[in-house]
Amino acid sequence: MNRAHQDLRNDRLIRALRRQDVDCTPVWIMRQAGRYLPEYRAARERAGDFLTLCKTPELACEVTLQPLGRFDLDAAILFSDILTIPDAMGLGLSLNEGEGPRFARPVRTAADVESLIRPDPESDLRYVMDAVRLIRHELNGRVPLIGFSGSPWTLATYMVEGQSSRDFSIVKDMIYGEPSVARQLLGILSESVALYLRAQAHAGAQVLMIFDTWGGVLGHAEYRYFSLDPMAQIVDALRADPVAEALPIIVFTKGGGQWLSRIAQIGCDALGCDWTTSLREARRLVQDQVALQGNLDPAVLNSPPEKIRSAVADVLADFGPGPGHVFNLGHGITPGIDPDHVKVLVDSVHELSRSAP
Repeated sequence: MNRAHQDLRNDRLIRALRRQDVDCTPVWIMRQAGRYLPEYRAARERAGDFLTLCKTPELACEVTLQPLGRFDLDAAILFSDILTIPDAMGLGLSLNEGEGPRFARPVRTAADVESLIRPDPESDLRYVMDAVRLIRHELNGRVPLIGFSGSPWTLATYMVEGQSSRDFSIVKDMIYGEPSVARQLLGILSESVALYLRAQAHAGAQVLMIFDTWGGVLGHAEYRYFSLDPMAQIVDALRADPVAEALPIIVFTKGGGQWLSRIAQIGCDALGCDWTTSLREARRLVQDQVALQGNLDPAVLNSPPEKIRSAVADVLADFGPGPGHVFNLGHGITPGIDPDHVKVLVDSVHELSRSAP
């Protein structure tokens, strides 16, 4: 095990990602630091806006640790945003309540792509690295810290569309009408994401995750060329780094259940699964090459505690016996969830998996 993990008092997540035996199934939750927590809302109000919250290492550290004060989680995940890289490229990111992200200067032409800079993680994104270092210090070995980035394709969708999209018509026009421009953009983003994740590893992240939030909107062939291949390049670059190569890597394509066997072949350690995929079927597809993470529907957390507990049992049973499961939601927790329901979820995962045969 990597030296960065030797001082962990709780190494369940690392062991599960390595498909080693654990005393019970580890659990963490996508967006576990978020608006459903009153303490998060208070911190955001103090910051004044979301970007200031992300870009102030002390506040990012505070928010990262908040859910660990409430729940017996097996990991902390860096509080940040997937759009840090395009923001550092100078595209004029704004994040306003109720509007979603917007870029003042979207990337639409070959000239736009040519003019992009590759951000230096220790200067242009220093606030992220400072947050990672501070969080690792404050965790003091309690649980591992997950660092992350958006995938090149997911970042490209926002950069080209200029905002969130329902049909992705502008970026799809690029991949079909000007595929060479799209490939150039994705090449720049692949290099930038690899540098960013490598820097997080050097700053102290103990697990790395790639969020391919919008890979599932692509066609079968297009997914390989415009989403999977760039992520494979990132994994290769991380495996070539003496620090990052020792860290488990999780890849999560939302809506990508049909491509799990292909994703498993790019050299990552674990695949995230959304709730549309059976974990039992996922295990059959990947043939235990990788661990699996997921995959409760976040909407279940609106249910009464007994239903949450039953749903947890169903997910655990769907994965079945054997190592290599990290319990999570199939996507991020939604803002209106009762924190007490999250506690039911976390405690049920540990209790039910520990008592399972």
